[in-house]
Amino acid sequence: MTAAPDNLPNDIAALRAALAAEQLARREAEARASGAEAMVVHLKLLIARLKRDKYGASSERGRKLIDQLELELGELVTAASEDAAKAEKAAGKNARSERPGMPSRGQPVRAPLPAHLPRERVVIPGPTACPCCGGRLSKLGEDITETLEVEPIKWKVIQTVRERFSCRACETITQPPAPFHPIARGRAGPNLLAMILEAKFGQHLPLNRQSETFALQGIELSVSTIAGWVGTCTANLAPLTALIDTHVLAAERLHGDDTTVPVLAKGKTITGRVWTYVRDDRPFGGRAPPAAMFRYSRDRTAEHPNRHLAGYAGILQADAYAGYNALYEADRKPEPITEAACWAHGRRKLFELAELSRAPLAIEAVRRIDAIFDAERAINGLPAEARLAVRQQHIAPLVTELETWMRESRGKLSRHSPVAKAMDYMLTRWEAFTGFLHDGRICLSNNAAERALRGIALGRKSWLFAGSDRGGDRAAAMISLIYTAKLNGVDPRAWLADVLARIADHPASRLDELLPWNWNQARERKAAA
Repeated sequence: MTAAPDNLPNDIAALRAALAAEQLARREAEARASGAEAMVVHLKLLIARLKRDKYGASSERGRKLIDQLELELGELVTAASEDAAKAEKAAGKNARSERPGMPSRGQPVRAPLPAHLPRERVVIPGPTACPCCGGRLSKLGEDITETLEVEPIKWKVIQTVRERFSCRACETITQPPAPFHPIARGRAGPNLLAMILEAKFGQHLPLNRQSETFALQGIELSVSTIAGWVGTCTANLAPLTALIDTHVLAAERLHGDDTTVPVLAKGKTITGRVWTYVRDDRPFGGRAPPAAMFRYSRDRTAEHPNRHLAGYAGILQADAYAGYNALYEADRKPEPITEAACWAHGRRKLFELAELSRAPLAIEAVRRIDAIFDAERAINGLPAEARLAVRQQHIAPLVTELETWMRESRGKLSRHSPVAKAMDYMLTRWEAFTGFLHDGRICLSNNAAERALRGIALGRKSWLFAGSDRGGDRAAAMISLIYTAKLNGVDPRAWLADVLARIADHPASRLDELLPWNWNQARERKAAA
């Protein structure tokens, strides 16, 4: 038994004061220990995140991981085919003995080649007499083996001849008018221009690499010449870009997002932004064709989305970027935009914690959110009214349970806890996150905008930086055209070639006929006729 110290005070008030002082000191020590422990947890999580950023695959780079896996699969299949070819050669079986058209043992049955491709018939000469007895042969049938082949790029020079005629009676000279060229006094045809534009803005192949490729084929085209063609085509196609912008801003709901883009500025690069606003009504059964509007800015201040959406008054599906807040204010003119949050962003913060720290609360939150996504997946593509009915009956209870559980769990966590911060991201914007329960047009995620920016994120490694602010504006305009064509299942190169050949002589009142979706319908009707 421990002996009591001799210097304890005798009166009760002094004892109480000493006890209170000791309790206060203990609480301060516990708070310091708790703070230190929280800091240790924070630093461990920070280190894990840094390691994940450097060595792991984040959810934002999911597409990159898929590409890497596809590359690995391709390498394995290539290696297996190479080994099989070597084995056959070593065994003296270069010529297969299987019947023509029959798959070899262990090989999957291949799908037929596309029916719309032209067929070139090559007939192998048969024997003129029976190799056994020399008798006369009669044809029984034939076996056809189809091989997919491609013709290399074939360059040619088109000479347009305009003959002049003189009238014998009045000596008037008559000559047909000069044909239209996509570039005035230019020597580039529409197919060449379309190939250059699609390669630069669709495949992210810089002009200097295109010039080098042309030179290897015996065609000397300097970078300055090609760049001049690109600038002229951008100006000629500007009316179509404006029509696409108008179509996008007429949507009931938009997906918005932005990404970084390096811009060259006086010997260094600065970080500009490329913004996208995507109209895609297909998830809620809308019949309007999808389209995307891209914009470039030198920075990420709030003035840019406010200017881009100055006359818009629908629904904006986006992340929690503070620059959008002015769009949602009640006194905004012409009227406030309805905010719709992205569940994929909210889930991503919790998923990182579940993956890195194996936090039980984060794992449970991800499980509950995934159940909502699973229920939502079944109604994708249905009309807005049908989606809303299913949501209110089946998904709303899941969301209510998630909110109740999340608020109870959040109350037990420190405000410095990473899981608490991830939960606060959703709880402080709960009205925006649950807007989809009251409007069937709202999607659960903002993936449509993220997909639109994926090409720019991957292309940055090819073109490194934009040459100037005007170059950023030009790229945004051309990407609007090319990505909109892709959204509508149209080959951008074929569409651009036809539009460049026709746009100068096309009536301005019927310019909408050249939009990708109308152009594709007209071509299908012509093919059917």
